[in-house]
Amino acid sequence: MDTFTMTIDGKSRPGSRRVGVINPATGKAFAEVPDCTKAELDEAMEAARRAFPAWSRDEALRRKVLNDCAAALQANAERIAPLLTQEQGKPLAKAGEEIMGASIWFQYTASLEIAVEVVQDDEARRVEIRRKPLGVVAAITPWNFPLILAVWKIAPALLAGNTVVIKPSPFTPLNTVLLGEILRDVVPPGVVNVVSGGDELGSWMTSHPVPRKISFTGSVATGKKVAGAAAQDLKRVTLELGGNDAAILLPDIDPKAIAAKVFWGAFENNGQICSAIKRVYVHEKQYRPLVAELTALAKTVKVGNGLEEGTQLGPINNEPQFKRVIELVEDAKRQGARIETGGHRLGNEGYFYAPTIVSEIANGTRLVDEEQFGPALPVIAYKDVDEAVEQANATNFGLSGSVWSSDPNRAADVAGRLECGTAWVNQHLAVAPNLPFGGAKWSGIGVENGPWGLLGFTEIQVVNVARN
Repeated sequence: MDTFTMTIDGKSRPGSRRVGVINPATGKAFAEVPDCTKAELDEAMEAARRAFPAWSRDEALRRKVLNDCAAALQANAERIAPLLTQEQGKPLAKAGEEIMGASIWFQYTASLEIAVEVVQDDEARRVEIRRKPLGVVAAITPWNFPLILAVWKIAPALLAGNTVVIKPSPFTPLNTVLLGEILRDVVPPGVVNVVSGGDELGSWMTSHPVPRKISFTGSVATGKKVAGAAAQDLKRVTLELGGNDAAILLPDIDPKAIAAKVFWGAFENNGQICSAIKRVYVHEKQYRPLVAELTALAKTVKVGNGLEEGTQLGPINNEPQFKRVIELVEDAKRQGARIETGGHRLGNEGYFYAPTIVSEIANGTRLVDEEQFGPALPVIAYKDVDEAVEQANATNFGLSGSVWSSDPNRAADVAGRLECGTAWVNQHLAVAPNLPFGGAKWSGIGVENGPWGLLGFTEIQVVNVARN
């Protein structure tokens, strides 16, 4: 069984305890990582604290290091990709795309400016608004896109002048601890520290006295706990939490023309994307044709081990999530919903679930009201657009949503009425490094990416110089 080590102060740390990592295609452990102790976490935090002063003063070095990180990722892509597939489940080609995306995020972030704003410059005084780093950042990442979402946090935190202690999900720790190993030769000691462990480790991090900011991506329930812990020490937080994205298809859509885009907006990464389409609202006159198109597509998808050629969807990542998807679909059946295709486990090994289209369902059913985060899509009929918008907004979530129409301007007007952080028109999952990403309501606090995300890793300092 392969073993991996943490990175603390630029050095390999095997840890005093170890835990297994499950391959979701088999349901069996195939590797081990350290289970970080409190004492080891203290060492990581202290290393980050010591490294902060020198790192925060050298912006030119920070930009160079980010570009070096991008190059190191690309150079190690063939090593990382199979590991990412084995622990997360996604097809190998998609793992390669995630690695390339993470590299691009490093490169893009290195190009961002940290501008000084001059608000007064005359004979009396010069007043500048500067952006200063916060100190040590505690970053906690999820299991659906474990590598790129780690980089979403590491890259801007480092450019802003902070140092980082990062903990990956216990379901997908391998690529992050491997990233720490790869970056030991790129990043100065103590600047990026990688620790691994379970939920208890995350709790220790959020309550630890050293970090001045917590950047967390995960569930709403855990996000609330993170916010509560951070409040005790007035730590800054960025929380990217769950979503229950609605796609509203206006009456003028051509079901055959848009079905594939809608389908993959929902089923990309096996539906395990915070901002994936989680429910589709279709006008009653187009309802049955659209359901038929989605059902036909679902039946053609190849589900299998991500290491096998031609696989389009892998397994659900972990047993608790696998059981949750089953529970929500079974509840929909009991409520009278119609399973057009899927609705059952595939095989007897691993966490494979058939792509599932559910019709004759409405708001008030758990599969519609809750975030399923898996390969099961409810399709809901509506009579008028106002009704669809009202139903789409009738949720505590507010991450993103989309509106589809042959008239983009009309769709944009409707999209502007959605209560969410990102509203797409005739597309979904169009995420880019130069666009802010965050949610309304329970879907989060703050944003990631672009200059807006970068500024979230800074605080304002006013420098007011009197000249006479």
